Amino acid sequence: MTARERRGMAAILIAVALATLDTAIANTALPSIAADLRATPAASVWVINAYQLAMVATLLPFAALGGILGHRRIYLGGVAVFTVASVVCALAWSLPTLAAARALQGIGAAAIMSVNTALISSIFPMHRLGRGLGLNALVVGVSFAIGPTVASVILSFGTWPWLFAVNLPIGLLALGIARGALPQTPRGTQTFDRVAALLNVVAFAALIFALGEGGQRAPLQESLAAAGVFVVAFALLVWRERGRAAPMLPLDLFRRPMFALSTLTAVCSFAAQGLAFVSLPFYFQHVLGRGQVETGFLLTPWSVVVALIAPLAGRLSDRYAPGLLGGVGLAVLSAGMVSLALLPANPSALDIGIRMCICGAGFGFFQSPNLKALMASAPRERSGGASGVIATARLLGQATGAALVALCFSIGGAHGPGLALALGAGFAAVGAVASWLRLVASDPLAAA
Repeated sequence: MTARERRGMAAILIAVALATLDTAIANTALPSIAADLRATPAASVWVINAYQLAMVATLLPFAALGGILGHRRIYLGGVAVFTVASVVCALAWSLPTLAAARALQGIGAAAIMSVNTALISSIFPMHRLGRGLGLNALVVGVSFAIGPTVASVILSFGTWPWLFAVNLPIGLLALGIARGALPQTPRGTQTFDRVAALLNVVAFAALIFALGEGGQRAPLQESLAAAGVFVVAFALLVWRERGRAAPMLPLDLFRRPMFALSTLTAVCSFAAQGLAFVSLPFYFQHVLGRGQVETGFLLTPWSVVVALIAPLAGRLSDRYAPGLLGGVGLAVLSAGMVSLALLPANPSALDIGIRMCICGAGFGFFQSPNLKALMASAPRERSGGASGVIATARLLGQATGAALVALCFSIGGAHGPGLALALGAGFAAVGAVASWLRLVASDPLAAA
């Protein structure tokens, strides 16, 4: 790698850290935000859902724009919007205003994440792509590791708005490095389909809204109406894009068994992660009676171990089948979440830490190989669409997990966090099976 390529990679990873750090901080601080804004735990989950709704709804349009305008431009615009929105989050005075600011933040994050993997694949050759994606997973793990600790320290000295203010210097740093260092990627010759983009936004926004409302046990007609909007808009989107060489919603890539199974594996794994990271702060504080600072440190082992395991998994993915590595990792994650759900009534910090380390080891072993499998199973010229699918699968999984946490809280009361962890173990187990199926899947379209 040249010096400029190293700076470009640094700029990409700073943006990943920016979005990941914010998610970790918001999850950890959710009980404090709910108390300060006088919101119920179930309603406060919209601080997470609004962010994910905006991201899921706009990821694929941004990925398509990246292929037309260049991934670099989309990245720079995304970092700028995310940074401004973080300041707005810090100034929010109610749950609705914070949720609206988080939605704007989600749009900026969508622009970043829609081109992130495509930019990495433009720096690393395919035979070394696993290492690049391993570095990406390492940064995600470190950011998750730092997030709870940063949140706990800030909350011990100040109020939750300062949690979002920390994004300002990081965002400015990312923009400063990126302007002269990011690689220029070729522009596509296709035109941007505004109708398809609108249908995509409506469909996925309705889907996340339906999940969020269903999770809070809102009136049934609201969830059904949103689900109906999703079905109609999605059907129109599929009809609109039939026969296109590079559709915004790349359904043609799902005819490749490796790509389809890798996407399913990603959705299941991130649903498990979402169930854990949204429910555990409430479990530690409301059920176990731990303080804010201690909660942050109790969440940290999961992410620290992910950070340690991810680079190793990335290198191994250049030599061994992703189906094997991912299946083993998700099986370990499932076992770890079962052990968390079965914690004794008064566990020690060591009891919790060991279980969190098991979960982190499993998730870290899965992430990099699965990313490489998704990128390698798509044609090189479709890297933008594949990158958009990767981010969409992650967010759909996390949004499903967050919605199910709200549902568990609504129906389980004090037992809600334990129920959420048990559901997460189930999702991880399904993901492990989907990953192992890749070992026997043939891909007749891979050479096409």
